[in-house]
Amino acid sequence: MKYLLMTYGNQEKWASVSAEEWPEAIARQDAFNHRYRETGELIGAYGLGDAAASRLVRRQDGLPAVSDGPYLETKEYMASFYLLDCESEQRALEIAADMPWADQEPVELWPILHETPMED
Repeated sequence: MKYLLMTYGNQEKWASVSAEEWPEAIARQDAFNHRYRETGELIGAYGLGDAAASRLVRRQDGLPAVSDGPYLETKEYMASFYLLDCESEQRALEIAADMPWADQEPVELWPILHETPMED
């Protein structure tokens, strides 16, 4: 079963981490990524740009209409996401709880119910 883990953040949170703390925080995240890539359970890990760089794309009269994002007006936004392939929901929950920041911020876990094959 595949799962999506999502973490959230905002500029205020990132600014609260001192320059001296960032290398250790990055190392902890890299260790997490490596550990679960090695088990084959982590398919991909992706950090997202600042919310100010997001765009909303709609189609109006058959043409793209692009505006500034994010979609929701919120203080926090999705900061990163991880794709897992685990034997069970229990295992996915264990991995989510092992996320380096999970003791300070929640991690969302969503089951992926459908996957479109990428075959020609």
